[in-house]
Amino acid sequence: MKKISIDPNTRLEGHGKVEIILDDDGNVKDAYFQVVEFRGFEKFCEGRHVEELPRITPKICGVCPGAHHMASTKACDAVFEVEPTETAKKIREIFYNAHVIHSHMLHFYALALPDLLLISADPKDRNIFGLLNVLGKDIVAEVLQCRGYAQKIQEILAGHPIYPVFGLPGGVSKPLEEDQRKEIEEMAKKLVEFGKKGLEIFENHVLKNEEILELIKERDVYYQETNYLGMVDENGHVNFYDGILKAVDPDGNVICTFEGKDYLEYIAEHVEPWSYVKFPYLKPIGWKGLVDGKDSGIYRVNALARLNVADGMATPLAQEAYETMFNFFGRKPVHNILAYNWARLIEILYGAERILELVQDPEITSKDVRNLPKKKPSEGVGVVEAPRGVLIHHYVTDSHGVVKEVNLIVATVQNNPAINLSVKKAASKLIKNGKVDDRILNMVEMAVRAYDPCLACASHALPGSMPLVVDIYWNGELYKRFIRNC
Repeated sequence: MKKISIDPNTRLEGHGKVEIILDDDGNVKDAYFQVVEFRGFEKFCEGRHVEELPRITPKICGVCPGAHHMASTKACDAVFEVEPTETAKKIREIFYNAHVIHSHMLHFYALALPDLLLISADPKDRNIFGLLNVLGKDIVAEVLQCRGYAQKIQEILAGHPIYPVFGLPGGVSKPLEEDQRKEIEEMAKKLVEFGKKGLEIFENHVLKNEEILELIKERDVYYQETNYLGMVDENGHVNFYDGILKAVDPDGNVICTFEGKDYLEYIAEHVEPWSYVKFPYLKPIGWKGLVDGKDSGIYRVNALARLNVADGMATPLAQEAYETMFNFFGRKPVHNILAYNWARLIEILYGAERILELVQDPEITSKDVRNLPKKKPSEGVGVVEAPRGVLIHHYVTDSHGVVKEVNLIVATVQNNPAINLSVKKAASKLIKNGKVDDRILNMVEMAVRAYDPCLACASHALPGSMPLVVDIYWNGELYKRFIRNC
């Protein structure tokens, strides 16, 4: 029996590994996606005043701090039973759409697009720098510039480009000034144009690449039929900031809809001894193990899941792109894993359109940005759609607002069961008779990267290289080692 370890997985936020077990004939017997970091962040939060948590929880991750800040702020609203003002909600939503845009741009252009355009390239060229030869330096420079716009919008509204500090129970810390509104408006217009360009890049460079097109469309290596969970507004459209949660089965039939505060009635978490990450499932169906299909409680979140559960997009250009994607596959829900990357581009365009719509609202510069809490704190749940999917913050406090209990269910945890299924399927289809090489291992990693998992428990700096060590064991002894230092 052989064991192949991909440790660490490359081009991910945080550190995880894939363990592939081969039988005596060299075929895949089993495969696991393991997260080797331990968090414990809930315990860090106990004993703190609840108002501090919107400033503490963003430190969970340097990639998605905006998501934790906003979920935490909404949980504080609920703890104090205070409704934010309409202007505060709009300011929060502008900030939050900018956050989703910057995160999606990072993943698609720096982490995923090298998989799509450079799948057969030398590993040292399979990165954003290798894209220079495919897309040209002007496009790459525009990617960096537009991601900077999304970061700048967050800085203007939230006081910091990475770790926001503006969310308060009942509103935000400061109103938007007219000069800031104009600056955001101009950046939003540029983001809309770049959102359209991103979809053109996908059409011209990905959908016209026969090798990748086949992988995107096929129902073999990168295909998994599961349930889906996402947030929708009152019209059934995608909304990142607020709405109700909706779950559908692999055929698109509605399983349940519920408010975030009721999540414990619909979501439970299973534990496996070989991973620090839990395995959430839909309680109406139950935990049936790591299997897919209608009888399994496993569900997926993230960009593709949001589009699968929604009836459409709330902005015109994104709606057009939404219809194009589903027409391409000829079905809904779409179960093709690599379609997650396409869905992110649609959401980038939606987020840009939504920012422009909100920043042009006549009430956006109103000074009425906070309702002060008047009730004693107790318990509250805050839910947003993080870039990687549904994010839940649940706080219980004493009568003085000191935190007694915290439960955080992050998006990647909810995708964890499906990621394990996807890794096993990809490995089983790609590895035969013990034959492995860098290209095959990268294609196994592609099944993980498509979900854009965020595994960080605190801020991480991107190192200058991402080493990969693959050890193959034969009869319990090291048989061969592959080392990639890029």
